[in-house]
Amino acid sequence: MTHRLDDVIALFDGLFHDTFNTRLVRGGDEPLYRPADAGCPFHRVIFARGFFASTLHEVSHWCIAGEYRRTLVDYGYWYLPDGRDADQQRAFEAAEISPQALEMLFSQACGRQFHVSVDNLGGEVEVDRDAFRARVEARAARYDREGLPARAEAFRVALAAYYREGLSLEESIVLGRHQPVAPSPA
Repeated sequence: MTHRLDDVIALFDGLFHDTFNTRLVRGGDEPLYRPADAGCPFHRVIFARGFFASTLHEVSHWCIAGEYRRTLVDYGYWYLPDGRDADQQRAFEAAEISPQALEMLFSQACGRQFHVSVDNLGGEVEVDRDAFRARVEARAARYDREGLPARAEAFRVALAAYYREGLSLEESIVLGRHQPVAPSPA
């Protein structure tokens, strides 16, 4: 199966443009979430450099963000680039467990291999990638047991229908729409 970004964009937009006024947008060097504003009438989940993994990762952040957070640029969260110290890296990893767990589940739905990102290549601290991966895998298993957030489940269903079951984009979107995706505070 070829993993084309246009297909993921079509799935996301087909599921969420009408219900959440949100679109998935190919961006430049850095990912970013931008709420609708005077210059653009819809919210944008912007993924970096046309990377497939970045696409799934940025969607995972959007699927977790609550209604208020989705009114703020980058959901109102901080981000420190490479070069974090030990405390900053711990905070980064704690904030990334759930989004990366969803990204893992989305990757599985697409039939793609998932790689955790500790995202601190220039940092002074030694990063335990295996321990972080174990925490991400445990969170993904918990999501599987207890259920995903509604938007995440709709997206995962659509991805699996398209990539695993071979349904058309339109059929996959219909399946995803049968999940509870109505706007909610969570």
